[in-house]
Amino acid sequence: MCDRLLADGYDVVAVDNFLTGAQENLAHLSTHARFRFVLHDITQPLAIDGPLDGVLNLASPASPKDYLEYPIATLDVGSAGTRNMLELARAKAARFLLASTSECYGDPLVHPQVETYWGNVNPVGPRSCYDESKRFGEALTMAYHRTYGLRTNIARIFNTYGPRMKLDDGRVVPAFIDQALGGAPLTIFGDGSQTRSFCYVSDLVDGICKLMHSAENYPVNLGNPEEMTVREFAERILRITASPSHIVTLPLPEDDPRQRRPDISKARRLLDWDPRVPLDEGLRRTIDYFRGVRDARSSA
Repeated sequence: MCDRLLADGYDVVAVDNFLTGAQENLAHLSTHARFRFVLHDITQPLAIDGPLDGVLNLASPASPKDYLEYPIATLDVGSAGTRNMLELARAKAARFLLASTSECYGDPLVHPQVETYWGNVNPVGPRSCYDESKRFGEALTMAYHRTYGLRTNIARIFNTYGPRMKLDDGRVVPAFIDQALGGAPLTIFGDGSQTRSFCYVSDLVDGICKLMHSAENYPVNLGNPEEMTVREFAERILRITASPSHIVTLPLPEDDPRQRRPDISKARRLLDWDPRVPLDEGLRRTIDYFRGVRDARSSA
């Protein structure tokens, strides 16, 4: 996101506390004249000198591995963190964009998922710390829009992947790639019949940029509507990596969604947006990145 905004001519102030992020992902921007980094936890108020055109709140653990490890921090960043960023946008008369999630739909009873579907979320389950923090963030964003006339956007982001993810992220793309490159069994939860759809990071960033410049206040799905089972996805990883690994199964985690596919009709209509990077191409780029990470670790 920072790379794209800088390429588009913006000055960028990035804020992170690195609870789940990595400082090395920003290393190439450290000497950029229009880039500034602030080490900060947005659950605490934040002051930025000078004017701001927009505040993009992308803060939150996003992997089940991370938000299950940090459930209270996840709830805090979705509630207090979102409010602090809304207050910053309000003080600067800037527009505000919330990175929400397809997890607002929970284990959906409507397929594919449309923005008007209210979801099927377990409010007291182990995943609720993430689901409900994002749902609350959406409600808070709309309250600021209605109360103060703040210009707001809400992006409901579906499974996204690409370089700079962590090898131990816990989500299916880095997990399968790491296992395949290491010759370890690919771990599938359940029988692998649950479905997902995967959007390459540059496509998602393009969608966020287009949404940021739109007048749409209500949620917009951003994701790739190409759906496949988790088992099919594992087999594709094995094919692309030419790995000798095999597939093993483990019990399905509690409240794990059985199907996930965005209806992006609204994004197509309002933003003229469609994912462009084919899955195999995006996976090859991501696999090359992780090969480099693994090689660097083994030589360290």
